[in-house]
Amino acid sequence: MAVASLEQSLSSRATPLYAYHHIVHNSRVVESFQRRGVVFVDSLDPIPEGSTVVLSAHGVAPHVLHKALSRNLEIIDTTCPLVTKVHLEARRFASEAYSVVLIGHRGHDEVVGIEGEAPGLIQTIESPNEIDRLVIPDPDRVAVLTQTTLSIDETSAVIEALRSRFPKLRLPPKEDICYATQNRQEALRAILKECQIAIVLGSASSSNSQRLRELAEKVGVRSALVDQASQIDLTWFLGVRSAALTAGASVPEDLVEEILHWLGERFALKIEEKVFKRETVNFLLPVSLLSSSDPAARRIA
Repeated sequence: MAVASLEQSLSSRATPLYAYHHIVHNSRVVESFQRRGVVFVDSLDPIPEGSTVVLSAHGVAPHVLHKALSRNLEIIDTTCPLVTKVHLEARRFASEAYSVVLIGHRGHDEVVGIEGEAPGLIQTIESPNEIDRLVIPDPDRVAVLTQTTLSIDETSAVIEALRSRFPKLRLPPKEDICYATQNRQEALRAILKECQIAIVLGSASSSNSQRLRELAEKVGVRSALVDQASQIDLTWFLGVRSAALTAGASVPEDLVEEILHWLGERFALKIEEKVFKRETVNFLLPVSLLSSSDPAARRIA
């Protein structure tokens, strides 16, 4: 949805078009947009007043929205609805005087945006080892939220450790792990027992891609995270009978096909595509882009 929104914005608005943070954490996607006139910024200050700014899929803190409005910027918000859900939960728990513990990676765009919903009231931790550092005024009023692109296993471990210390721990109505992240982890886990190496396509900045690589390592399968074919070392495949190939949620399909073609030129490949779950969730484009006369362009999976 975020990528489709930026595509449509490019076709209907003058360049340079500004995007606050990388639209998704994938270098191939970002570089493609940069060549076509999108300027990615980490601050609103360089953006001329009255310009258009596209907000990334990872979401932003409320103060960023307020600043954009004060500078008369046209805002196209492509925040993933699953991230928006966590923002709303953070706001609700904070308003009810709960201490909010956010499980996530400090400094990640998504985490920074969620923390901005209640500055100073949300405490971020990355592992059970950090629980003792939490400052909790009322142990009976503690709520936990999670970054959407984490590993299911590591999130569960932290939540159980929190529940052990805070028996009345409040959780959101549904798990915050992104369905696309969860589906990829479950699919990879299912095929790893057949493989000697796992190749994960994705950028180093992609949290969900990193979690796929870590998942393979945890079950004892060598893994590598690559952004393009030139990063693949053919010696990785010495003695390998079966290799798993998977990709992060924001990796374009043409890159997957490109890698398969590259490998096919060097090995006698037998490709088996394993299908574990069909993703049927659809997200609407931002309201400011819904004027398209093509109904099919309004709903993007």
